[in-house]
Amino acid sequence: MKRWYLYPFSLGYHFVTSLRNLMYDWGISKSTTFKTPIINVGNLSVGGSGKSPMVMYLAEFLSKTYKTGVLSRGYGRITKGYGITNYDSNYKTVGDEAMQLFERFKNKFVIGVSEERVPGAKKMIDDMDLNVLVLDDAFQHRAIKPGFNILMTDYNDPYFKDFLLPAGDLRESRSGAKRAQIIMVSKCPNDLTDEKKQYYISRIKPQHGQKVFFSSIGYDEKVYAHNQFLPDNNLSYYDILLITGIANPKPLLNHLSKFSQRVKHLKFKDHHNFSDQDIKNIIAEYKKLGEYKLILTTEKDYVRLKTFDYLREIVYYWPINVHIDKKEEFNQIILNYVSKN
Repeated sequence: MKRWYLYPFSLGYHFVTSLRNLMYDWGISKSTTFKTPIINVGNLSVGGSGKSPMVMYLAEFLSKTYKTGVLSRGYGRITKGYGITNYDSNYKTVGDEAMQLFERFKNKFVIGVSEERVPGAKKMIDDMDLNVLVLDDAFQHRAIKPGFNILMTDYNDPYFKDFLLPAGDLRESRSGAKRAQIIMVSKCPNDLTDEKKQYYISRIKPQHGQKVFFSSIGYDEKVYAHNQFLPDNNLSYYDILLITGIANPKPLLNHLSKFSQRVKHLKFKDHHNFSDQDIKNIIAEYKKLGEYKLILTTEKDYVRLKTFDYLREIVYYWPINVHIDKKEEFNQIILNYVSKN
């Protein structure tokens, strides 16, 4: 238990969240269903569990066959209500996650934001004539009932070892996992053995019809700046100032350590909105580095940092992708759901 002294408060939290879920399960609170196939990617815990790379994977994969949309709440934006991401958007108007998707994929699929998922989903499906909608982080948003749920859980911090807030990091009890059709163990090591997979499956105890998959994060072989890129093996020549505003930067730090030991890390909270003073501090730290130096960040943080003119030419980002074990089986399950609905 991460914060055992707060366990009494977790009992109260358990009562409230369980009562809320029961009201939806019993039909007392209304869940809206849609004729259009909806796939939700969510988790039970706060913090990063690999949702964003999975949303990217699904949207890119589905857009090859279907007119696809992605809907997120637009966390951290200064606007309210429903909106579609386009070339006039920025992280302040649509949030960093939606902007990250648009920067990579442009108009390959539709990217919308709405803190109210039900009206947002209805408007997006109708206005854009979508064949399938991917919801980002709506597992606890039970006012909308997706036809398919993918529950993400971090290999290094799985939900079956965690506890409810505030003693742990779970937003609802472990039993909530039963609502998922697929449980995806994310951020697995590349050398994951069959024995270890079986251990996780035995702890997850999938329900009848549930499938458990395993995935890992893969980093691009290049880092990218405004109008240039560097092969990752060139990072060894540089002093690196690493800037992160994500929930868990450890995988990035571990991967970067394979290329360079000359790293200064400035860690900010998830979705951090960089201030002018933050940028002054970043520049001051950057100037302390050696002659050959660069600033490196995540793809999500880049959409915020690049808005500062001085940083645009010197900050690089490192794209990531998800690699799914038994990818063909996973893809077929997704296609079967969409084609039948």
